[in-house]
Amino acid sequence: MVLSPTDRMDSLFSPRCVWVNGPIIVGAGPSGLAVAACLREQGVPYVILERADCIASLWQKRTYDRLKLHLPKQFCELPRMPFPDHYPEYPTRRQFIDYLEDYAAKFEIKPEFNSTVLSARYDETSGLWRVITSAPGNGDMEYIGRWLVVATGENAEGVVPDIPGLEGFDGKVTHVSDYKSGEAYRGKSVLVVGCGNSGMEVSLDLSDYGARPAMVVRDAVHVLPREVLGKSTFELAVLLMRWLPLWIVDKIMILLAWLVLGDLAKLGLRRPTGAGPLELKETHGRTPVLDYGALARIRAGDIAVVPAVKRFAKGSQVELADGRVLNFDAVILATGYRSNVPQWLQGNDFFNKDGYPKTAFPHGWKGQSGLYAVGFTRRGLSGASADAVRIAKDLGNVWREETKPTKRAGACHRRCISVVF
Repeated sequence: MVLSPTDRMDSLFSPRCVWVNGPIIVGAGPSGLAVAACLREQGVPYVILERADCIASLWQKRTYDRLKLHLPKQFCELPRMPFPDHYPEYPTRRQFIDYLEDYAAKFEIKPEFNSTVLSARYDETSGLWRVITSAPGNGDMEYIGRWLVVATGENAEGVVPDIPGLEGFDGKVTHVSDYKSGEAYRGKSVLVVGCGNSGMEVSLDLSDYGARPAMVVRDAVHVLPREVLGKSTFELAVLLMRWLPLWIVDKIMILLAWLVLGDLAKLGLRRPTGAGPLELKETHGRTPVLDYGALARIRAGDIAVVPAVKRFAKGSQVELADGRVLNFDAVILATGYRSNVPQWLQGNDFFNKDGYPKTAFPHGWKGQSGLYAVGFTRRGLSGASADAVRIAKDLGNVWREETKPTKRAGACHRRCISVVF
């Protein structure tokens, strides 16, 4: 066969092609690692693609130093491997990273690092998934296989709000994903935009380092004590939900918060008047804030509470919703994260425009045409682990019952490397 000049050019610049004898997993965070470990237990080969140069890049590169797991360790462990006995009830950031690295080593998980997924689409003609990646110095690569597992999670990209005048602010503007500690802010006035768990904890950290933080509280928020009489509030809620309906457990949680924390409205923290903390988490993914000591600093005046930002004015001035104009040296955006699935997953109706499965937990782990999702449950690591087990079991059954996909390798018409991972 003689190729025309055009065909030779197409062949030259088309991505190299790799057949994957098993599922293609996108993302090597805790969710992707959990799926990979469970697949190994099922005897199913796979390839795992990761855009960073390490596993769990969110934890390794985009978290602050003082961070600890917000929930007791038994609710955060991945399948088939508990935390070490000597770990504290709430492991530190470094301990959790060590746990994940040991997990990857135990289950021999070796991701393809520096592989950014540009697109993934299902080819109706061949019945295969085509995933194109880009790697520095290595060009584009196309991975082809029968199954795709989306494990990029809920926190793939930082959210930067559109606040008038923000781009003209004279001081340093940092998203919480780039914040490490309050050391660099010692003696400075800092506006923390956001009052979720990150906003509260960053404000506390800034106060510890002698900064003067002001935390923006725009909406009503549920704040719960981390523990009640030495018992994890979350663990208590899980226990109560075994016997009581969610709305009653919510009322109990709110009552406990009033008894332990007092009337937070006096501090500028309004509680939502409708749905309780667990219902909001269930329906809207809004995690209640667990107090780690920030409320005591607010009461002491070390952390100011301010209303929504109307706009950033001249230089370092910020105009608030109540009409006040204050000056700040720096701004930290504790405005959360979002899924990036809509940026690269093409031609599917399983995910909504926000990058979450349209079907709620516990049924949002499996789509059509060999598509799976893990880490989108809005239930943290416990939800991701549960879905990882389901996915691996389902794929294991298919793997054993159906003809292995290597017999379909002829569907790839480019320069194709047949690989079993």
